[in-house]
Amino acid sequence: MAQQPTQYLVLGAGMMGRAVAYDLAMASINNRVVLADISGDTAGATAKAIGSNVHPLQLDVRDSAALLDAMKGCSVAVSAVSYSVNEAITRAAIAAGVHLCDLGGNNDVVDRQLALDADARARDVTVIPNCGLAPGLINILAVTGLEVFDQVDTIQLRVVFPSTPVHPSDTSWCFRQRDCSTSISSLQRFSRRAPFVLCRP
Repeated sequence: MAQQPTQYLVLGAGMMGRAVAYDLAMASINNRVVLADISGDTAGATAKAIGSNVHPLQLDVRDSAALLDAMKGCSVAVSAVSYSVNEAITRAAIAAGVHLCDLGGNNDVVDRQLALDADARARDVTVIPNCGLAPGLINILAVTGLEVFDQVDTIQLRVVFPSTPVHPSDTSWCFRQRDCSTSISSLQRFSRRAPFVLCRP
């Protein structure tokens, strides 16, 4: 019996969004991935480079009607755009009945997303905010590490940002400067309990 296709919506065709789209497309040829970006050219070129099951869409996520329309028929949406629009994207996903995860980046935005819990439950929608680097990748690495050992007493997760300035043209640096400074500021409210000192850049 043929596997039913799953349709995903990836918001943002930047470095993170294209990686998400690639992984979803490669996971199964039956997956249909809509890769949306404010730049139709970027979405088109990236979709073409990934494969035939990735379909480009020009979309400004700040246009709530267009965002809702893009979510139609999707099972899951992944936000790889700025955290500044994640609350609005969460509201749209709940209204559309589409599960959502995002890469996060700001604890105040995440708090506002978590405040929508009752609305999401009422629509049977799962929303997982803040799935980028930390929490996110480091949690996956921690769980993977747990599987290697017979016994683990503690796990400590730390995020380290570059100590020297990174030029914006360095393509290996995939965080926006504004987002990084906000993330570092957000970390300060948690770091006071940790046995290390967080210094301002």
